[in-house]
Amino acid sequence: MKRVIALTLLVVLLGLMWETRKVGALLNESQCKEERRIGINACKPVIHGRLPSPECCERVRVSHVECVCPEITPALAALVDMNRAIRLIQGCGRRVPRHFKCGSLTTP
Repeated sequence: MKRVIALTLLVVLLGLMWETRKVGALLNESQCKEERRIGINACKPVIHGRLPSPECCERVRVSHVECVCPEITPALAALVDMNRAIRLIQGCGRRVPRHFKCGSLTTP
């Protein structure tokens, strides 16, 4: 289950990296928790070898980086194949910036 959460968070996270945007008012913890839950559910099939669905790609585009980055711990980051996650994000038509740091992850 941790692997599912890790890859899903990473897919959402990488989708946010190049579109980092600050919201007018910061989201509160319950709003962030809900945003993560929706993103995890939308992108779960990716763990089973499927390509990101249109719903997953949409979550990648609309989720807030400030809700995702704090969840990327060293233990969670260790469960993720960064190259696979980047390819999946690119499958959503997004570019991934080099050397972006978020939580315990830095893109190559």
